[in-house]
Amino acid sequence: MNLLVRLFVKDAGDVENPKVRKRYGQLAGATGIVLNALLFAGKFAVGALTGSVAITADAVNNLSDAGSSVISLISFKLAGKPADEEHPFGHARIEYIASLAVAFIILLLGVELVRDSIGKILHPELAAFSWVSVLVLAGSMAVKFWMYRFNRSIGRRIDSMVMQAAAADSLSDVLATSAVLVSSILSPLIHFSLDGYMGVAVAGFIMWSAVGILRETMNKLLGEGPTQEMELMLARHILRHEGVLSLHDMVVHSYGPGRTFATVHVEVDAKEDILASHDRIDNIEREVLLDHGVHLVIHLDPVVTDDEMVNDLRIKVSGLAREVYPGLTMHDFRVVRGQTHSNLIFDVVVPHGCPLTDKEITGEMIRRIKKIDPTYFAVITLDRTYVGKPSHKTKMN
Repeated sequence: MNLLVRLFVKDAGDVENPKVRKRYGQLAGATGIVLNALLFAGKFAVGALTGSVAITADAVNNLSDAGSSVISLISFKLAGKPADEEHPFGHARIEYIASLAVAFIILLLGVELVRDSIGKILHPELAAFSWVSVLVLAGSMAVKFWMYRFNRSIGRRIDSMVMQAAAADSLSDVLATSAVLVSSILSPLIHFSLDGYMGVAVAGFIMWSAVGILRETMNKLLGEGPTQEMELMLARHILRHEGVLSLHDMVVHSYGPGRTFATVHVEVDAKEDILASHDRIDNIEREVLLDHGVHLVIHLDPVVTDDEMVNDLRIKVSGLAREVYPGLTMHDFRVVRGQTHSNLIFDVVVPHGCPLTDKEITGEMIRRIKKIDPTYFAVITLDRTYVGKPSHKTKMN
């Protein structure tokens, strides 16, 4: 594999570069087309000579795999297109659509294999034994296992759903061919056709792997929350800068491999010069793009830090939020004083799985704040978290 990469992928180590990802995808697609076409030709010839329906069906399976490789090849070419007016975030999600197509092909092949296998169970036929067929099937398993490792390695290296789907398909083919091989050897010995029974077992595995690919790809298309690693990486990078007090409301969007966009609110001291804070934020955004490849947009939230009354209320109200529900967190707290009453204005982040309704949360918060002082009026904005856990509120090491 390393030899192929060195020969056909220029700047192979720069996997974040769309052009390099495209070269990897083209190499994997072309390799899959050539090898699957050769396997189809060899198995089809042996199946015709021996009269084995199982070997012929396995040959057709390899021909469909060549079609899947064509889909992968085309998808990498389309996904590598630059952004345009209609698709300002690029075309990288085409890889997800291609992986769906490959998964559906695998699923249909599994269903077809079940149908054929049941037919063989109901109407068993013993095919003639041939050492040529054994050698071809064993060689096919070796080639397919190499393709599994090849596609898996490239899929992990460039974070490609299409390559991971191709790897799963190749592993399924290894099992399918092994079932045909075992059946070809044992059936003549025991004078009982095992083709159908082996086929049903392998088809179940094939369809299970296809469902797993479909589920994972659909999650990507629907929009997953950021991984814990991504969230911690962004938080640590932002919070290490002097003058950043806290962050919240982090949102991360992925438009395909290498196309990640994020927004976050960052709290700074309200007394600090606004131009200095703005310059710091610009620097953070630029660093995150250069260091991590994430297009980050930061919203600046100035907060009062030297008012004892405001600080005391902030702590109390934050505690009240946790009393209402342990997962609730508060941010953007400020106090607007008046002659007859004071407005306590703040946001509350509601985590996924909270059993309370918005009305119940705001009502309970207002009731508890009134107990502190009847002249306090709470102005509450509820936020739904877009990450896997409540937003960060304390500085991280």
